[in-house]
Amino acid sequence: KLAAVLVLLFEKDGALRVLLTTRSKSLRAHPGQTAFPGGKVDPTDRDLVAAALREANEEVALPLNSPYVYVLNAFPPFLSASQLLVTPIVAFLSEPSIIDSLIPCAGEVDTIFDHPLEAILDPSLMDGEPMVPLHSEHWPYDSEFHHPSDVALEAFDNFLYRMQRFRSCASPVKGLTADILILVAELAYGKRCAYERHPPGHEDTYARLVITRMRQFEQATSAQIPKDADEPVTSAESLPV
Repeated sequence: KLAAVLVLLFEKDGALRVLLTTRSKSLRAHPGQTAFPGGKVDPTDRDLVAAALREANEEVALPLNSPYVYVLNAFPPFLSASQLLVTPIVAFLSEPSIIDSLIPCAGEVDTIFDHPLEAILDPSLMDGEPMVPLHSEHWPYDSEFHHPSDVALEAFDNFLYRMQRFRSCASPVKGLTADILILVAELAYGKRCAYERHPPGHEDTYARLVITRMRQFEQATSAQIPKDADEPVTSAESLPV
C-alpha cells in the first residue's frame, strides 16, 4: 500500500527546521511516536503530493492551497514496518508564523514541535536547544543527544537495521522518521552524517528490499486492474529508487 508524508521545512534564526508531531497515545499504530504529518493515499487523492497536503491539513490544520507552502520534491519511497511504501514530499514554508497557528487533531496528534535539520547530521548541534530530560519517558538513555542500536527486523526478512534515535524537545526522532530526515539533511547540506549510518555490510540491503516490495506492489495492483482500464499501472522501474 502507498502512503505519503509531508516533510515541511522552514527557516528560523537563520537555520532550517522541520515540522514534526507526536502521535496520539490512543492510536493503534505507533502510539506516542514521532512522525511527519501524513498517511495512506486515498482514492480521491490526485497524487502523492495531494495526499501529503491533505493529511497535513487534517492532522495539524496546515492550510490547503497555501501560497506560503512550496513543494520542492518527492523523494524515493521508504518502507515502513507495516510494509507501507512511504513517499516523502519535501516542501518549504516561507511564512514561519504559520507554525504557531497549527492545531493538533484530537485523537491523532498529541504534540506539534520542530527540530533543527542540521542536528540530524551532527546531533551535538542540539547543545543549547530545549530537550526532554535524560532518563525520562521520552529519553531513557545515558547518551546525551543520539542513541543508535542494531535490531533484526522479522517483517523485513530479518534485515539487520540500525535504529537511529535523536533526542528532541518532545518524543525522540527515530526509525523511519529519522531515516527520511537523514536523507533530506544530507541533500540539503551536501554532507554526510557524523555517525555510522548502517551496520557493517548492510549499506545497500535496505534499497534492495524496497525495490522488491515495490515490484510486489506493482504485481498485486496489476492483477486487480482490468486489461482495458483507462489508467496505466506505474511500474517499479519508472519510480525513483
